[in-house]
Amino acid sequence: MTTVSLTVNGRTISAETEPRTHLADFLRETQTLTGTHLGCEHGVCGACTVLVDGVPVRSCITYAVACSGAQVTTIEGLDDDEIGRELRVAFSREHALQCGYCTPGMLIAARDLVLRMPTDDEQAIRVAMSGNLCRCTGYVGIIRAVQSVIADRRARGIAAVPGAGRTVLGPAGSGHGQVVTATTQTRTAAAAVAAPTATSEDLTDWKPQASFDQSFTVNHPLDKVWAFFADIPAVASCLPGASVNAESGARNVTGKIRIKVGPIAAEFHGAAEIDRDPQTHSGTIQGSGRDSRSSSATRGVIRYRLLPQGESATKVELNVGYRLTGALAQFSRSDLVTDIAGRLVGTFAQNVEARLSGRGSTAPAAELNAGSLFWSVLANRIKQSLRRLFGGSPG
Repeated sequence: MTTVSLTVNGRTISAETEPRTHLADFLRETQTLTGTHLGCEHGVCGACTVLVDGVPVRSCITYAVACSGAQVTTIEGLDDDEIGRELRVAFSREHALQCGYCTPGMLIAARDLVLRMPTDDEQAIRVAMSGNLCRCTGYVGIIRAVQSVIADRRARGIAAVPGAGRTVLGPAGSGHGQVVTATTQTRTAAAAVAAPTATSEDLTDWKPQASFDQSFTVNHPLDKVWAFFADIPAVASCLPGASVNAESGARNVTGKIRIKVGPIAAEFHGAAEIDRDPQTHSGTIQGSGRDSRSSSATRGVIRYRLLPQGESATKVELNVGYRLTGALAQFSRSDLVTDIAGRLVGTFAQNVEARLSGRGSTAPAAELNAGSLFWSVLANRIKQSLRRLFGGSPG
């Protein structure tokens, strides 16, 4: 057992708990603060959201011992909070709750949004609240409630607080955050306005969140395929949603990729570094990008190798590693991503084959609809499970 000392809702507490205990369980079981609800217990649904050092966090995946010394605010701690009161009135007026299970997490997340968002832009609110899931309302009332509170406060002359008034940068409750100075505030503000341009320093010293291998074969000789892979704009046009804006020498390019996941449409702007080895017919592409609307960021590395298959065919072996953060990260947790990537690589292979045969278009392929691919893969898995269960093809 480990002794954990926290300030919870303005009250200093100390209690013994196992190191593996999550903050949500600690709050519910040792402090009887049952307003913090547990839903998915994977950090996806947002029902367990609390404030740690003023930052919304998923308490179901945050260890209590990691927050020792931190300031924690649960939904019970917002009883006398001005924004909390205004949100409760708005949620009631706009019928923004039904069963109410997600509501504590919704209110915590919405409070942070009301505090820092300068305008009541509906799309921005939808993106910012997309990490909190509700199975009842359809979200319309929730969005209207948050909009009304933001609009009312700005009309009363209450300005948005940049960064919600946070004084450190870094993981909430870690105690190792960087103190915000005028320099870091200026740098953060500039990064929020300008589209990021990755450099070689940005693309080093990181570890992929996940990786997978794929391969495909095209019916063209090795030399022709190798030459095609040197044409970065042509290769990018074969990948759904990807396009190249500019090339800076043989190793550096900037570009973007558009993806759509359900109601979220994102456009990642970034840069990539390219290395090619003609001796082994292999190469590496490292890139990073950011979508300013959803505050999502990604880094990735693609390693490829071309192998001759006789005189008229070439096998392309791929190893892909990636890391995704922000609002879209919730869609990268499942092993379904590997199946989706397999279908994406299949589409890429078809487009490469078409371009090498002179049939493909030079225009960028349509945006990647990851949501459509997800449901297609899920339906296919269900069919396979039924076949195994009944020993044949389902009717």
